[in-house]
This record gives sequence, C-alpha cells and structure tokens, in this order.
Amino acid sequence: MTDRTAVVHGLEPTNALSVERVRSVRHWNEHLFSFTITRPPSFRFRSGEFVMIGLPGDNGKPLLRAYSIASPAYAEELEFLSIKVPDGPLTSKLQQIVPGDEIFLGKKPTGTLVTDALKPGERLFMLSTGTGLAPFLSLIRDPDVYEMYSSIVVVHSVRRVSDLAFRTTLESYLSGDPLVEDQAAAQFTYVPTVTREEFHTTGRIDALVENGTLFSARIGGAQAFDPATDRIMLCGSTEMIRDFSEYLEGLGFEEGSNAKPGDYVIERAFVG
Repeated sequence: MTDRTAVVHGLEPTNALSVERVRSVRHWNEHLFSFTITRPPSFRFRSGEFVMIGLPGDNGKPLLRAYSIASPAYAEELEFLSIKVPDGPLTSKLQQIVPGDEIFLGKKPTGTLVTDALKPGERLFMLSTGTGLAPFLSLIRDPDVYEMYSSIVVVHSVRRVSDLAFRTTLESYLSGDPLVEDQAAAQFTYVPTVTREEFHTTGRIDALVENGTLFSARIGGAQAFDPATDRIMLCGSTEMIRDFSEYLEGLGFEEGSNAKPGDYVIERAFVG
C-alpha cells in the first residue's frame, strides 16, 4: 500500500466540500490506520467534533462518512483515525491513500462530544473502544479542558495490543506537546486495556469500573462514578455506548447536548 504513487487527483470542490491533500499516513496494523490532511485557513472546529470526509465513489460522486477529528483545534493539519474494512464502500479506498492524494473535506464540523455539552465538574472521563479514541485525542490537547477539570482520564479498550493507536504519546502524558505538556503531566491519566491478548490491564471497561482498576490513585477522588463531580464522554462500539448509557442513567447521570448540557454525552451521529 505505502509504495503506491499518488493517484487521487483532480477532485472538484463543491459548496459543501473542499478538496484537501493527504500529508501523511500511518498504518498501525493490518486493520487500523491514521492520516493527516491539509487544513483550510477558514476551517474552525471545537475539540471533539466530527466532519464529513471522503473520496469519489464508483459513480463519480463524493462518497462521504463522518469522522471525528483527532488533531487539536490549533493544529495546522487535520488528523483522522480509521479502521480498514476490505469491502467497505469508503474504507476499502481510503486505506490505500498515500501522501499527495486528494480527499474531500466537509466545511461544517459538528458534534456533541464537546465540553459545551457538559455541566462543570471535577473529573472528566473519556471512555472509548477502537477508533472511538479519535475525538479524545483532540480534547486532551485542548488547554481549556485542563482549566475546566482537575483530572482528565482517557480509557481505551481494544482487542489486541497493536490496536492501541497513539499509545506512546498517551503513555508519555503528552510529553512535548506545545500547549498542554505541563498540565497533562499533572492532570492527565491514560488507561489502556486489552481484551484478547496478554497485557498489564485486561478486560472490558465495565469490568475495570466494577473492580476499581479504572480509578487509580493518580486520578484521585471516589472509587466510583459520581454524578455530582464526574463528567463522562462515550465513543466507540454501539454495544459499549448502549450499556454504559443505561448504567450511567441508573446512577443518576443525565445525558447532555449542545442545547442542554448534562453529566455525560455520546455522539448520536455514530450510533443512530
């Protein structure tokens, strides 16, 4: 894949789509990759939002899907994290992109995985499975998040160790980040867990909550979720989001939105 010369050229922008150029591609394993594209000077987004991106479909028209933006709002490039689906209408093509290729980018980012949709709190937990990590990669590099919460926790559950994209960056507490390095060193916690291979932390996220593994001494506070102090974001598999939403509602958490901030949020555009 990576030795292919760039061939996706000559795309035409529309009223809703700009045409951007692929800057870099990283294949984490055989079914997971991330990539960066150029960012239009006029493109603005809130950390945690998603945008439509795509390539020409078989009929020549833009084939688009919603992707969370993984890069921080101040970055000069836009980064995305994607799975590889061999027969997926878009990902079968997208996984073959190389630097220099062109790609469609929507002009209107949106979403509910944003701090605007949450009430003030003390601890912010971001619970993710698979590529659901993407919006949280943007949020944890936003200086405003560290002003709003005393502890920021990212939990990433995957099947295999090689699925832990961006692991080195997260394990370093964002060392070297130009804007949040100092705050992250004191306030950020990364909790990776693997369900199908040996690793220092194993089991699904609900098991880590139940046995207390998720609530390390570094995080501080109660050894359980508390709607009075905790705010939670969910992104990943439909099953995880459904189960955790029910669990949190049972604890007294209320779902938030841009119109009415609450105690926890999900991205309904992804789960239907």
